[in-house]
Amino acid sequence: MKTVGIILIIAGILMLLFGNITFTRKEKVVDVGPLEINKKEKKTIAWPNYAGGIIIVAGIVILLVPGKRRN
Repeated sequence: MKTVGIILIIAGILMLLFGNITFTRKEKVVDVGPLEINKKEKKTIAWPNYAGGIIIVAGIVILLVPGKRRN
């Protein structure tokens, strides 16, 4: 569980630092014999800043809550 908490904290920090991710997607529109037409489309994935904060808090809670004890 400790590893999951650390991963959540790191992911939350990255979400706060980078408010969105932009990437280009290449899509084949026409492919007729030697003729090929491609389309490039820009996509953006955005999330609110509070989502990163919630993930950080969840990671801290996971680190602080004791796990199952074995007898």
